[in-house]
Amino acid sequence: MAGTISTLRDVMPIRPLTFTESLRLAELQASKFLSLVGANAPALSESTIAGLPRMQVERMSPSPVSGATQWSHGRWLIILNGSEPRGRQRFSLAHEFKHVLDNPFIDVLYPAKGDMTSAERAEQVCDYFAACLLMPRLWLKRAWTSGEQNPRTLARHFDVSPAAMTVRLRQTGLVRAEARCEGLARV
Repeated sequence: MAGTISTLRDVMPIRPLTFTESLRLAELQASKFLSLVGANAPALSESTIAGLPRMQVERMSPSPVSGATQWSHGRWLIILNGSEPRGRQRFSLAHEFKHVLDNPFIDVLYPAKGDMTSAERAEQVCDYFAACLLMPRLWLKRAWTSGEQNPRTLARHFDVSPAAMTVRLRQTGLVRAEARCEGLARV
């Protein structure tokens, strides 16, 4: 496991990324991590991240945020909101892990663009990485084509929140986002 973070950081070119590039590279990093740790089926264990060298995961209750990351005393400290449901905590852990990977270069990778700050762009990419890590496209499509198509059932299978699963199903094209007015047409 030594060198895992460096290996994953090496995937990212150190230059400003377009939004599309940043998502593609985040998914590549997630896939590479799963391969490095030998994960091939849901649900990814928290210890896969927490067990990395110089990585410490702690829970705080109550907490004003879902998760936070900082370099402290020679190790990465990821704080999770222990009051939140397990699926949400897992998503926050994966999200914060992406912050660890991007840490030295966040401002370079995700410069402010239009009305989005560098931090807002980084948050979007970290959410996408978390979705890719916990609900990899291949695993999700495999479950879907085997007949498991209920979002709540899939969420339990992948140990994520139903909301996260719904977003990921849309991201992978397995379901389409309902237009805001479509639901009104059926009333």
